[in-house]
Amino acid sequence: MSLDLSSLTLLVDIIDAGNLSQAARKLKMTRANVSYHLSQLEKAVGLQLVHRTTRRVEPTEVGWRLYEHGRTISNEIVAARETIGSLGQGLQGRVGISMPSGFGQMVMSHWLIEFKGLYPGIVLDVVFENRVENLRDEVDIAIRILPEPPPQLVARELGTVRYLACASRGYADTHGLPTELAQLRTLPLITANVVGRQLSLRGYKGADRQEVLLAPSLISDHYPFLRQGILAGLGIGLVPDYVVQDVIASGEVVTALDDYRLSIFGTHMYLLYLPNRRQTRAVRTCIDFLLAKASVTAG
Repeated sequence: MSLDLSSLTLLVDIIDAGNLSQAARKLKMTRANVSYHLSQLEKAVGLQLVHRTTRRVEPTEVGWRLYEHGRTISNEIVAARETIGSLGQGLQGRVGISMPSGFGQMVMSHWLIEFKGLYPGIVLDVVFENRVENLRDEVDIAIRILPEPPPQLVARELGTVRYLACASRGYADTHGLPTELAQLRTLPLITANVVGRQLSLRGYKGADRQEVLLAPSLISDHYPFLRQGILAGLGIGLVPDYVVQDVIASGEVVTALDDYRLSIFGTHMYLLYLPNRRQTRAVRTCIDFLLAKASVTAG
């Protein structure tokens, strides 16, 4: 096998996937077939291109240089196809978006419906999830609420997230509201959960910082359900402000611990994407639209 375009593309797919099994699934080939073609490529080059372990492949220095050339060529091919496909037509393409369940359901879904109306030729593939790990092949843009963004991703800040302690007016009239963070340890709490670690709430008041471990009595990643629980008077909600801002304005829900700045999952929202993946016009247009919507909302 000579060093041709298909060989370089195969190397790019293997390194992007991280292991041979994932690459095989993406390419719809057997793992043995992918391994064979990689071995043939290394034989043609006369150098080892990746270090193989049972779980991962890591590029050698030569492999990394070839990968960068292959990635550049692949990006140019995508650009050429996009140009041909859009001649005489409206903007087309596919955008894979991963959004946090709460903000996605209650705020961003409205933005994306508007975006789809403006660009009917763009296919939107939207996933509601709270996973923080690296972007996968089918995800072009990820929206995440984090203390700080992962260093290996490009991060554009969408704004800050304000958490509230709140309850229905009926609950407040019957049980009262907490005035100190520590009281939350013994109260029925309504909030989302963090997979893999103990849920804790951090509260900041001036220079003072407190942290309280939480044991919620109503837990869900589906924020409309949490909102229903709060309105039903089932306890103290610990949720971002966008979940309840309208019912606070109407007086149905009241807030507590207003002199604290509260945080559970972090208070910054980021739009994330991979630095080495070429963005199509559809993806760039969607990023610009979301940044503009977030700016208007923050303003």
